[in-house]
Amino acid sequence: MYFHEQELQFKATPDKPDAVYARKLQEVLGGQYGEISVALQYQFQAWNMHIPGKYRDMVFGIGAEEMGHVEMLATMIAQLLEKSPLGITEDALQDDPTVAAVVGGTDIQHAIVAGAGARPVDSMGNPWQGSYITASGNLLADFTANENAEMQGRVQAARLYHMTDDHGVRDLLSFLIARDTMHQNMWATAAAELREKGLETMPVPSNFPQHKENQEVNYQYLNFSDGAEAKNGPWASGPSFDGKGEYSYHDGPTTSVPMPPPTHPDSRFYGTTELPNTVEKIAGTVQDKLNKE
Repeated sequence: MYFHEQELQFKATPDKPDAVYARKLQEVLGGQYGEISVALQYQFQAWNMHIPGKYRDMVFGIGAEEMGHVEMLATMIAQLLEKSPLGITEDALQDDPTVAAVVGGTDIQHAIVAGAGARPVDSMGNPWQGSYITASGNLLADFTANENAEMQGRVQAARLYHMTDDHGVRDLLSFLIARDTMHQNMWATAAAELREKGLETMPVPSNFPQHKENQEVNYQYLNFSDGAEAKNGPWASGPSFDGKGEYSYHDGPTTSVPMPPPTHPDSRFYGTTELPNTVEKIAGTVQDKLNKE
């Protein structure tokens, strides 16, 4: 059950409108690592979770908080767009404030599509996609993905902080960056506890029998670059991170096989092959007559 309370978690009021910056701020709203992504990612992870208790409650709670962050950013963007120009198209750029604003960096769909409001898009106007969401049902995999999402989001918010001198915008970003700090630590702590308690460990999924994987390459660094320094890393020798193997280094692949010959699908896919075109046509006609669909 969802209930909307008409108040914000933190103030979201700019000092002054700025349609150009509103477009930039769209990235942390509707981008791959924006608030829409993490809000729905956490909700789907909770819905898909197979274990009751604190992990599920935590993920539900953080997902609800992130939905509040979506609302704060959408509110801020709408206020940044409050004085954005409408304009009537003229021949010359200088006669049209709308075209001039677009050239200056605004998103014209903020006006035409959203009526001076926020949109579920990134800073380039690309629509938010459900494919951004990671919700596998494996908690260590999901919590690690969440940690990355918070890291990427914090990087972007920190960059945006330096792209404005608006105190109101900076106050909101400062709050969101601080929450990203907590969330990074929270997901890292939860992931560590999963490993400590043996609920899930590396390699993920840990309950897949490792004797069924290729034992010759499962802890081997294969160098596919002409860079020479990779062999000096801790991933190239010594005990593996998961404690279940020993790293080794090899310059290039340790296995190779011949490329198989080209495939020859049903002639009615109409792909070009080395067979004469008339032969392909005859084959297709025969297959049709045999009702081989």
